[in-house]
Amino acid sequence: MSADSDLTAAALGLRMATVEVEQHASQAGWDQPSRLFALVPTAELAMAEPELAAELGISDGYGDPYTPVEQELEDQGQSLEQLLGAIMWPPEVAGALAVVERVVLPPEAEDQVPDDADLAVTYAAQHDGREDVRIAVGVLRTGEAHCVVRLRSHDSDDALMHGPDVVPALVEALRETLETQTETDFDLYIDRDKDIR
Repeated sequence: MSADSDLTAAALGLRMATVEVEQHASQAGWDQPSRLFALVPTAELAMAEPELAAELGISDGYGDPYTPVEQELEDQGQSLEQLLGAIMWPPEVAGALAVVERVVLPPEAEDQVPDDADLAVTYAAQHDGREDVRIAVGVLRTGEAHCVVRLRSHDSDDALMHGPDVVPALVEALRETLETQTETDFDLYIDRDKDIR
């Protein structure tokens, strides 16, 4: 029995969407800005936006459970984690997915990281043991989470690392964007040029 067969339909759909978005991001190569996606139920998108669904080749009876819709990130002067603190998704959005690139240091190097943010960046960039990683994290309102990590040194689809809580801080930050808002009117932003299908 495979690990995928133990997943609920929602968790499997999230896993598929997270892998799809990470692979889409990897086509652009490394050293890319952070990206953010709304996860919309495909069936609901097909009913609400039939022309868009036709362009994407999806229908309410066929396709992946979730369609990732890329969002414009205007303020790249802030980290994605900072931007997430100001985002609340409308109820039509079933989940959220983010892709970020980070530098990871070996545990023994972490005690030597300078406290100053600029010095810490320089230290990490010059450290011999650093590893560049691309992280894709998806979460659903129903609680499921999935993380995919690609190492630059093992840049292959068959070397992806998976798990529900590989990057717990980013999982939590995305979950907070899905908390129920009160008496606020939000519009779901769908840009025909930004969907990845």
